[in-house]
Amino acid sequence: METEHEIHVGDASDCALPDDSIDLVVTSPPYPMIEMWDDLFSGLNPDIASALEREDGDTAFELMHDELDGVWSELARVLKPGGIAVVNVGDATRKVDGTFQLFPNHSQILQRLRTQGLRPLPDILWRKPSNRLTKFMGSGMLPPNAYTALEHEYLLVFRNGDSRRFEPGADRRYEAAYFWEERNDWFSDLWTAVRGEIQELDHGDLRERSAAFPFELPYRLISMFSVYGDTVLDPFWGTGTTSIAAMVAGRNSVGYELESDFTAVFEERTEQVAGLSHDVIQRRLDDHREFVAEHDGALAYNSDHYDFPVKTAQERELQFYEVADVTRDGNRFFAAHEPYSE
Repeated sequence: METEHEIHVGDASDCALPDDSIDLVVTSPPYPMIEMWDDLFSGLNPDIASALEREDGDTAFELMHDELDGVWSELARVLKPGGIAVVNVGDATRKVDGTFQLFPNHSQILQRLRTQGLRPLPDILWRKPSNRLTKFMGSGMLPPNAYTALEHEYLLVFRNGDSRRFEPGADRRYEAAYFWEERNDWFSDLWTAVRGEIQELDHGDLRERSAAFPFELPYRLISMFSVYGDTVLDPFWGTGTTSIAAMVAGRNSVGYELESDFTAVFEERTEQVAGLSHDVIQRRLDDHREFVAEHDGALAYNSDHYDFPVKTAQERELQFYEVADVTRDGNRFFAAHEPYSE
């Protein structure tokens, strides 16, 4: 099996992808009203810079989300009927014109993608581990001067239209199955065990500007909502974590990114993909064997490819594919995959 990963330096609000060509979108946009992205939004629309300068937070907030609308429109155009889109976003807290307040990015994106015709599905709350000694913002012990600290982000899930992509029993879904116990963990609406990205980027301020989500987030989502051979789009690509996850998961990917500097970082990351792929598969197998040991005699089906039982008949054909090599040709990367056997 070979997967293709196409990288475009440019604005995803004007992408060259055909209609109905993408199976899954996994992305995390720049968050409006987070200061690290003020310059980016101001560069897209000088009215945003003016609103921030006069400390008109409400206007700046709306204008920033207006800039994201072009990407949401393209997302709706290229996503296949029944395709899934997942948007990772956090709300912002900020003191503007002397007033501290929350700017609810998740509710804005939820409404704006609904306007594009996408159907919201139950979302996931990502509870980010924190090392803070205090769980409040503000000063003092007297009400009402303290505010809760934001330690969660949203994974907003949408389907394009009312229909599902696959009919019941579609054959190519079975190799890409997940384990029963993974399903119970992954499809919870609260994720607490996913840690933030530890990036080893020796590229000056690129590390700060990338604000990448952890590998586990897109890897889980790709495994949950797509099958082998599907194509995953990330219109806010950054250092390419979604594409790395797609490689490891045996899916194709397309990324759009405004900053060309990030592509060099991505090429360095691909050098580690084969080892990462092996480690991720081995961890999933080890975790399942631990589950088997805890439920000895209670699993009724045998895996077709591995030496352990599984909980349900749907898991029998589950097959992992390991990345053997990654090559580059221009703006495309190609990952060669081999069936994983022990």
